[in-house]
Amino acid sequence: MPQKNIPPLPDHQDCEILTRLTADNVPRDESIGRTRRHRKGGNVWKPDDRSGSIFFLQSGQIAIVSSDRDGREFVFGVVEAGEPFGELCFCAPKKHFSRGNYARVTLESETLEIKLADFMKYLQADAVALQSFTFTFCCRLSDCMRRVEFLAYRGAEERIGRVLLHVAAARGKPSENSKNQIVLPVSHDDLAQMAAMSRPHVTVTMGKLRRRGLVNYERNKPLTVDIEALSIYLTGISSS
Repeated sequence: MPQKNIPPLPDHQDCEILTRLTADNVPRDESIGRTRRHRKGGNVWKPDDRSGSIFFLQSGQIAIVSSDRDGREFVFGVVEAGEPFGELCFCAPKKHFSRGNYARVTLESETLEIKLADFMKYLQADAVALQSFTFTFCCRLSDCMRRVEFLAYRGAEERIGRVLLHVAAARGKPSENSKNQIVLPVSHDDLAQMAAMSRPHVTVTMGKLRRRGLVNYERNKPLTVDIEALSIYLTGISSS
């Protein structure tokens, strides 16, 4: 049984004044970057590549993946169309930092690659883009802190439940069949990597959550989550 009276996860729904930086904020005429096309299963970069550019995903999907010395891979984030990615450090061109991970192409994709020096000049000349850039990475810092928080929970249901709520807030879509259900674009393998748990452990834990009516999944059907019920179960706090 999860520990009760844990505050619910915050989100950015009330940040209506600010907007995130997306591909729509930068020129698409390649005046400050170049378009690259990537096949599914390939890599935008590998661990030894230099981190001298920022990318905007024009279409498709990219997973940021790291691996340990035994070859086990962990997904640290999924980039959706329109989002920027690949910013490691803006002193990277001088320090020659390497990426240290993979940007794995999960769907056939198209990116805009912009050298960091050119991107910095663009931000300095466009106050709106700079504001959006700042807001975007405030959100990302918050998301990173949240993922660290997930790993602090020793209980499997708490950890998986928090990951489900996080994915629902970031990428979930309302179900057409039930107003209380949110569709999540993740598999058990994805959840195992995000929660740093084994695949069998995730399967057992998800089975427990399904028996409680908090999640639903079947073969060839998407995973759905009752966000309100799951949040109450995890925190003991009702939104009403």
